[in-house]
Amino acid sequence: MVRGARQPQQPRSRLAPRLTGTVEKPPRKRRSSIRGSGDSRYSQSQGERYQHFTEKTEFALKEIMSSGGAEDDIPQGERKTVTDFCYLLDKSKQLFNGLRDLPQYGQKQWQSYFGRTFDVYTKLWKFQQQHRQVLDNRYGLKRWQIGEIASKIGQLYYHYYLRTSETSYLNEAFSFYSAIRQRSYYSQVNKEDRPELVVKKLRYYARFIVVCLLLNKMDVVKDLVKELSDEIEDYTHRFNTEDQVEWNLVLQEVAAFIEADPVMVLNDDNTIVITSNRLAETGAPLLEQGMIVGQLSLADALIIGNCNNQVKFSELTVDMFRMLQALEREPMNLASQMNKPGMQESADKPTRRENPHKYLLYKPTFSQLYTFLAASFKELPANSVLLIYLSATGVFPTGRSDSEGPYDFGGVLTNSNRDIINGDAIHKRNQSHKEMHCLHPGDLYPFTRKPLFIIVDSSNSVAYKNFTNLFGQPLVCLLSPTAYPKALQDQSQRGSLFTLFLNNPLMAFLFVSGLSSMRRGLWEKCQEYLRKINRDIAQLLTHSRSIDQAFLQFFGDEFLRLLLTRFIFCSATMRMHKIFRETRNYPESYPQLPRDETVENPHLQKHILELASILDVRNVFFENTIDDY
Repeated sequence: MVRGARQPQQPRSRLAPRLTGTVEKPPRKRRSSIRGSGDSRYSQSQGERYQHFTEKTEFALKEIMSSGGAEDDIPQGERKTVTDFCYLLDKSKQLFNGLRDLPQYGQKQWQSYFGRTFDVYTKLWKFQQQHRQVLDNRYGLKRWQIGEIASKIGQLYYHYYLRTSETSYLNEAFSFYSAIRQRSYYSQVNKEDRPELVVKKLRYYARFIVVCLLLNKMDVVKDLVKELSDEIEDYTHRFNTEDQVEWNLVLQEVAAFIEADPVMVLNDDNTIVITSNRLAETGAPLLEQGMIVGQLSLADALIIGNCNNQVKFSELTVDMFRMLQALEREPMNLASQMNKPGMQESADKPTRRENPHKYLLYKPTFSQLYTFLAASFKELPANSVLLIYLSATGVFPTGRSDSEGPYDFGGVLTNSNRDIINGDAIHKRNQSHKEMHCLHPGDLYPFTRKPLFIIVDSSNSVAYKNFTNLFGQPLVCLLSPTAYPKALQDQSQRGSLFTLFLNNPLMAFLFVSGLSSMRRGLWEKCQEYLRKINRDIAQLLTHSRSIDQAFLQFFGDEFLRLLLTRFIFCSATMRMHKIFRETRNYPESYPQLPRDETVENPHLQKHILELASILDVRNVFFENTIDDY
């Protein structure tokens, strides 16, 4: 849905990267080489590299400065300024391009390289600020080139967010991207007959939209999409390019993405309320005195999306996007967080703000998935949990099997397009063989040596109900319904109902109740009541006498506690709903929850009916399951 418009957030007054105190950089090693580069210059000393670059750019300087008068008349100081700028610009590009050579998995190998890259871009940005007039006159510095530097810094912050899962870095990326737009750094690009420069501008818009989506700045997204549409139209009109179809597809994808939510929350003036589904301070039910739970904490998560025909943008499906936000806290302004009075005295605050590290895998092959999974498993700290979220097409067993082992029930699909054997992609297998592009439950057995929390949203999620806990470590699987009532099936392209319950349970409740919009006041009233329901579910779980201890082992972590309470709310709602009549319409879990104490508890059922009464939709739920109070 397209949210109501308001003015975009203003950038800070100075477009300068606030790097001091924000990026934790390891101690710098002397004469360290740049990872992934085969250029012998990287093994030279700083002075040798500078001398080499000075000689290399001497000829270029003659060309660049020709418009500023005779070359011999140029003061030596200005010549050195241009040379220094060219050196920093070249070095920054080499470092930035080297980021592609870093391994995508692992949390330690990349940090020193990122630190060096941030350092160079800090120097480059300050240098062009301090010497702008000389660079304008002698180098011919253009505004789009300044925009490119700022855009690269925004990309660094965004990729640092992807590496660390710290949402504060999204705010930093937004600041740079927003300032580029406010200061119109790319405004003159369209006047130059260079299509590659226009593509830089279009890519900037696409990156800016991704950051705004992750920050839930849907009002800004709406404005950016309109501007991007105009830019694409101008681009395709001026240049007869082959990428017109791809750019139009980008517009279609983002338009579908922002309209994926099935329910609108409206202000009194009918503008759309922008809601966030990240973990807030009061989001998860608090642990009360007497609740005995484990001390495990969620440290790593793999979020995997491989659903056919589901809405996506920038290799992020709707389901992946929703689960991503369910595993993050609300972002804070990085500078205010670091400079907040008393921050140094309170050593536990930064720890409490940490988000679990995440890998986002869009349509990975089996080998890619297993590589990332092994990397997460290897680096998982003590007393920590690894979460695996699978949103993927189901793979069902072919033929009959005499056994019922972990490879006999099928699983979920991995990408087969890039798995090549003897030069040909393998699509058909003998029915007596197992599907090689399927992630079977047995494939996850080696990783149950450490605490493992699995969420499967698939048409064959029940395959993961046949787990065996071989190593005695805490293990829980939350499994989606394998089918939905026909009235809801047409919504699958806009994301799964099960994942929506885990991300935004009230919106999911409204959707299954047949509501498509709601006033803000009523929404907030229902959210408050839902928090009460979550508190009661937490008590039901911790006071249960027959619940498997694995659930309680995970209940000490805020994120997992919220996912478990939302799962139970989802299951209880579907079991009471009149159109959810078949067993396959209900979520399941491994180990099984005691139904009479959780998903079919009369006290919880009464709460669901009361919530339905607030919304005036009580008629869509069964009431004969409720005991007489």
